[in-house]
Amino acid sequence: NHYGLSNDEEVQHVYGRLLLDFYSSGLQDMGAFNYKNLYLYGGLFDIIAAAFEKLVPMDVWDLRHLISAVFGLLGLLGTWKVAKLLGGERLAFLAVLLLGVTGAWTGAMFTHTKDVPFGTTMIWAVYYSIRFVSSLPRPSWALIIKLGLAIGLAFGLRVGAVFSVFYLGMGVLAWSLCSKNAGEFIWRLLGAVLHLLPAALVALVVMGFCWPWSVMGWDHLYQAATTFNHFSFDLFTIVDGVVTKNGEVPRTYLLCYLLVRLPEITLLGLGLAGIGLVVRVGLRDQRAGQGLLLWLPLLLAAVVPLTYTLLGRPSLYNGVRHFTFLLPPLSILGAWGWLLLWERCQGFMCKGLGLVLLVLTALPVYHMVRLHPYEYIAYNQFVGGLPGAAKGWELDYWSGSLREGAQQLNSLVDQEDDVRDEPYPVAVCAETIQGTEYLDPRLFVVTKDWYKADFFLSTTHMGCNTAMQGEQIGGVSREGVSLMVVLDRRQLHPHQRHPR
Repeated sequence: NHYGLSNDEEVQHVYGRLLLDFYSSGLQDMGAFNYKNLYLYGGLFDIIAAAFEKLVPMDVWDLRHLISAVFGLLGLLGTWKVAKLLGGERLAFLAVLLLGVTGAWTGAMFTHTKDVPFGTTMIWAVYYSIRFVSSLPRPSWALIIKLGLAIGLAFGLRVGAVFSVFYLGMGVLAWSLCSKNAGEFIWRLLGAVLHLLPAALVALVVMGFCWPWSVMGWDHLYQAATTFNHFSFDLFTIVDGVVTKNGEVPRTYLLCYLLVRLPEITLLGLGLAGIGLVVRVGLRDQRAGQGLLLWLPLLLAAVVPLTYTLLGRPSLYNGVRHFTFLLPPLSILGAWGWLLLWERCQGFMCKGLGLVLLVLTALPVYHMVRLHPYEYIAYNQFVGGLPGAAKGWELDYWSGSLREGAQQLNSLVDQEDDVRDEPYPVAVCAETIQGTEYLDPRLFVVTKDWYKADFFLSTTHMGCNTAMQGEQIGGVSREGVSLMVVLDRRQLHPHQRHPR
């Protein structure tokens, strides 16, 4: 329960409640499809959270974080399954280890209630895609249904699940191309498509349940996809010290953030994997070709989304958050790179490599322990860790540290001798609920009139903490970097109370 509310968690949960109202009203209550722009998203996670809210007697936000963590663990399991299928238990162990020491996954799995669940469904879609391709020309009905379920659940969260359809389609096409002549190619492709039709039906049904709006119009999926391709609004982000609007970010935005956010062990493993892949393709032997066929969906899962951002230049912000689903496949490929090197070492060299892997694993773990519960802002040492990232990269974009700051303010004011008849007005540089949820209602009330505010709670993200003057009486910092501040404004002169 150390994890605070994220910026959009309230609207997400309202959306889940409205979707439940839609079903409980016999499909008559259309409120969910008129609520902000949430209809453009699938509601899988929010329906689950809203349903459990009625059954589990605990704080709803902690409940959401618990459910999100379960999704995160299922993502680790999916990573294990894919890696084991492709390379055995050693690869599976290394892949889960690399994903586990990635703060952008294990630190995000409690609070990123759209991104981590989507990443989980996507890696399971990759797993069943690989199994489907490997079982052709006679996949079992159970496998077909599981494939449709995995893809449908992914669409039940985001339209970005279209990537999984592409991975599957390319895998099927590659298998069909392994034919002796054009006639066999046609029969192979036709047979695979016929087997995919039931999976498509299952996916459509699941998607329709989790995301009803998607099936209410023939072009709704297209609308959602095109909207998010250039989804720009008045929001700024920063990359390597340059502040820019989210709709004007450089093509290399995601690539740059991956280079500074992925653990050192993963980046080095990806380099080794790239070398190993080039060597194997260069050999051009039949066994390598057959192995590449099975690896194709995973390789596409790691490369295609990144290529899309480089060529399409969509609106982006919050670092790798919207592409969290890249982390499992990148972790598997990074693990494969290390495994290739391990298989070629001998004697003393293996012991040295083991020591290197131990140090590279311990390094991100050490920093995540120091960052708790803000592991999701972990940066690698190639950029100087968190202190280096503070100079030019996004930090606490979720404003999760407001919870700790609000609790500090509760304690500080509760110890004062002055007795007030009414609560102090508090300004919060975040969503209102991120203050009201954790501030003592006997002592404070969140106000949108910042001039009247006697206290100010703000993260240091994008310099929001500089918007108001006041004496700093509290705050949150990790590894010497200030993440949020608590300002006392009661002694300011009237002309000093104006927001900057």
